[in-house]
Amino acid sequence: MTQFDLTEEQRAIQEMARKFTADEITPHAGKWDEEHIFPRETIVKAAELGFASIYVSEESGGIGLGRLDSALIMEAMAYGCPSTSAFISIHNMASWMIDAFGSQTVKDKYLPSLVTMDKIASYCLTEPSSGSDAAALKTTAKRDGDHYVLNGSKQFISGGGENEVYVCMVRTGDAGPKGISCLVVEKDMEGVSFGAPERKLGWHSQPTAQVNFDDARVPVENLVGAEGQGFSIAMQGLDGGRLNIGACSLGGAQRCLDEAIAYTKDRQQFGKPVAEFQNTQFMLADMATDLEAARALLYLAAAKVTEGAPDKTRFAAMAKRLSTDSGSKIVNDALQLFGGYGYLMDYPIERFWRDLRVHSILEGTNQIMRLIVSRDLLRQ
Repeated sequence: MTQFDLTEEQRAIQEMARKFTADEITPHAGKWDEEHIFPRETIVKAAELGFASIYVSEESGGIGLGRLDSALIMEAMAYGCPSTSAFISIHNMASWMIDAFGSQTVKDKYLPSLVTMDKIASYCLTEPSSGSDAAALKTTAKRDGDHYVLNGSKQFISGGGENEVYVCMVRTGDAGPKGISCLVVEKDMEGVSFGAPERKLGWHSQPTAQVNFDDARVPVENLVGAEGQGFSIAMQGLDGGRLNIGACSLGGAQRCLDEAIAYTKDRQQFGKPVAEFQNTQFMLADMATDLEAARALLYLAAAKVTEGAPDKTRFAAMAKRLSTDSGSKIVNDALQLFGGYGYLMDYPIERFWRDLRVHSILEGTNQIMRLIVSRDLLRQ
């Protein structure tokens, strides 16, 4: 059965990511969550395997893989910690934007340090008053000689205040999507500041903060693509980002399914293992079925995004919606099978429950995913 199977190279990539996760992430993820530790050293170790530049071109120092390869890596790492896997995904998206659309000057300036994760990148699109309506963003970039002067704020930024590089969508022109451009901003540039770390339900292993610009001066050479191209770059980046966040949900759901199978085989009630009750068996069967269905759609969507298929955006949205909704339901069912123990921090289920909850909100809410899909269907 080769038509719907992974290649030998993809299996090798998957196995490498699984081994890295088992050795470097899973044993520590609970502590990172409980103590709000940002595991920078572990994340930098991932870069040594090429996981900081998964779809950055080989010419720019990356490993030049496709979106399915990336999904396999993110899924494998999320088995240990969805929060850390998602953080690495965001860095990859920002690095890819610079590589795919940046001039040689901006590539040479940033990619060597991003590929090694000597510097880590954040992606800045969302603002306090523009979430789903991303084209309404208000952060301005006014040209002043050989610099842009930035004013405004970005909200919910993973790595905010910690990362060194920020790929930002800013308004250089009129209202609407055509007035948006993409700029690379550095943490230490004058006029750049950060809000207090956000206090979140989950994703405790990564810092999240507001990024503020107060007459921040950014060189014109840091423009990625042309003026007015920013919104297009953002949307193309989100196709891949949605696949990765869906893959993070798959990895977390697989972990909780495996934990639930082991627990229900061991846990005794009414004189026999809980797994011997038909109700338990049916729940596990539905969890496994939903997981495989979501995985199949996500892998198909990843292939379409890699190939640039005409319907890639619709499939990325469909896969993100299904994977994140199914992932959260599977984790919730696993918690139910654990009973009261699933509610305790002594077991990993509640951490995955908290971490996966945000996946249906970020990279475009699942309501926006339905909007993208339906619009594409009705356009035909």
